[in-house]
Amino acid sequence: TTEIYTLSLHDALPILRFPNCMVDRITPKTTPEDRAGLSRRFGIDDQWPVLCEPFTQWVLEDRFSDGRPPLQDAGAQFVADVEPYEMMKLRLLNASHQALCYPGYLVGYRFVHEVAADPLFARFLLDYMTGEAIPTLRPVPGIDPGGYARQLIDRFSNPEVADTLARVCADTSDLIPKFLLPVIRQQLDAGRPFTRCAAVVASWARYAEGADENGERYEIDDALAPQLQAAARRQRRHPAAFLEDNRAIFGDLAGDPRFTGVFTPILVSLLDRGVRRTLAGLGDMP
Repeated sequence: TTEIYTLSLHDALPILRFPNCMVDRITPKTTPEDRAGLSRRFGIDDQWPVLCEPFTQWVLEDRFSDGRPPLQDAGAQFVADVEPYEMMKLRLLNASHQALCYPGYLVGYRFVHEVAADPLFARFLLDYMTGEAIPTLRPVPGIDPGGYARQLIDRFSNPEVADTLARVCADTSDLIPKFLLPVIRQQLDAGRPFTRCAAVVASWARYAEGADENGERYEIDDALAPQLQAAARRQRRHPAAFLEDNRAIFGDLAGDPRFTGVFTPILVSLLDRGVRRTLAGLGDMP
């Protein structure tokens, strides 16, 4: 007689797991000046060096299949659930990049540290983070989100990072739905304020016109650039055009009077009065 045995992959190997992780470190785009500086200072000819800020955070879920490598020796933090840390990064760091880049570019700044060092913009960022983004977060074990927000202003203000606004302004149609619009929706559902969020969206709409407040023209680096600019060209006659013509981005917000009622006067103010007067007057809005 012949006996047949079968062995499945599940029986032969440990259960495979792929722990979720979050990395928080600002890494600007490498420039020719970076390569030249590395060669001059250290005698290293690297065609693509990766420059980054001093701050670093690497959070890993402690879900390994057969022990774990000693990644804590490299500074990794092991947690039961990485999602609170990820949401904090997306809605504070990433969304704040969006909050500073469009209005900052419009007034003539070209680097992140220039915007963050301006008291008007620093106040705007902190008000967004503490008043609108942080209320949407779950508790983050071991971290004070308010302290993280204040630390972000210092990180953004570091001139040695030399992160460009052009880099941060790129691909907005893909980024804002992930970073900022969830904050707006949660704030709406909870009946809490979202004025600074609306100001970020309105600043993007004004930025999409392709010229700053000094008349300097620039390219819109976005896969949807033609569509965005076509909508922006209509908004001086019809302020809701940017939302209505980009429903694939904004979804239900484009027709929600609770949102449009805040967005529209901010956009009109940006068009008529400029960025600085608009941001300074946000405290008088809902």
